[in-house]
Amino acid sequence: QVQLVESGGGLVQPGGSLRLSCAASGIMLSSYTMGWYRQAPGQQRELVARLTSGGRTIYPDSVKGRFIISRDNAKSVSLQMNSLKPADTAVYYCNAQNIINQYWGLGTQVTVSS
Repeated sequence: QVQLVESGGGLVQPGGSLRLSCAASGIMLSSYTMGWYRQAPGQQRELVARLTSGGRTIYPDSVKGRFIISRDNAKSVSLQMNSLKPADTAVYYCNAQNIINQYWGLGTQVTVSS
């Protein structure tokens, strides 16, 4: 059974940093395109970072220069979030996909507030 488990969320002050981790069981993440998404209350889920199996990264303008996605090992992917803003408050989800399958974690809450 495939599972993605996010960790590292929490409460942080504006300007602070958090590092989210996504740990996988049942699959090897190195063969998947990995993504971090977020969803704030009343809003659609949106992509915040993508890392292809070939190593290409994609970020929307809202987080470019502040967020960094990386593979820690074959079973773990991280999202380093710097210079956090209140607008970054959301539930953050890990996603793994290839041409056959797509998997989601249950999410981790990130709250940016003073």
